[in-house]
Amino acid sequence: MVFEIRTAGPEDAAGIARIWAATMPQLVKTARAIEIELRHSRSRGVLIATDGPDVVGYANIYLPPAGAEAPRVRITLQVPAEHRRQGIGTALLASVTERAVEVSAGRLLVVVRDEAESKAFAAKRGFELGRWMTNSAADLAAAREPVAPPDGLRVVSYDELESRQLFDAEVAVRDDDPSGLSGGPPYDEWVTTSWNNPDIRRDLSFAVLDGAQVLSFVTTTADPDRRIIWSNLTGTLPSARGRGLAKVVKSVALVRSRDAGFVTASTGNDAANAPMLAVNKWLGYRETAGAWTAEKVL
Repeated sequence: MVFEIRTAGPEDAAGIARIWAATMPQLVKTARAIEIELRHSRSRGVLIATDGPDVVGYANIYLPPAGAEAPRVRITLQVPAEHRRQGIGTALLASVTERAVEVSAGRLLVVVRDEAESKAFAAKRGFELGRWMTNSAADLAAAREPVAPPDGLRVVSYDELESRQLFDAEVAVRDDDPSGLSGGPPYDEWVTTSWNNPDIRRDLSFAVLDGAQVLSFVTTTADPDRRIIWSNLTGTLPSARGRGLAKVVKSVALVRSRDAGFVTASTGNDAANAPMLAVNKWLGYRETAGAWTAEKVL
């Protein structure tokens, strides 16, 4: 195989979607959403490996804020099994590392699948495994009835929210993720690439409100062709934790998704996030796969 590493453009969205479907089928990453990200995202750089017209590998880098001192920079690297052992992953990693050096990164953060080949690839290139991550799935036919919110609070779909309400709640919980994987872009970019992401189903995404303030929320992405949903982010403000609000929003989302014709719900969590894992277990999620965060000092 003779492959080329280059920056991805909107015309590569379908090829990138095929990479994600092959390497992480539990996610919802459709070509139409990827195209919007490629057109409008300023906080990510995306590289692909191509063999003629075919996309055979993918990498991205989440760019740090300007002026950050030796930041930890998250990257992603995906090569389908049939294209491995041909130097594609090595070439993509070299290119994305070069970009990280250009933005003065001090460390790289990546997710590594819990399989011997992927862990060996990472170790050989200087990455050390860190936190254990879980992927889980639930059969929506067995979804439990929705949990009612505490007195004085109400549950609404994202169709009833303003974008700023949800963004403020997201920002409030991002830094609580011990894995370091829940960052996000500034508001204007977030509106275009997240709030208006065509994979997000606002009618299947829910928040608990106290007045106009979002206390807890779950963002649901959905692929109707495969009849799957993915809980893209679930969060509760620190001041509102311990009240069962995550169980409220997720239970509503699963039942509404079932009623909309979806059959499988998937999610991912840091294995040390005991409260969220307990909610997911109660909701019927069962672990299906695992992964590790891994870091490398530059």
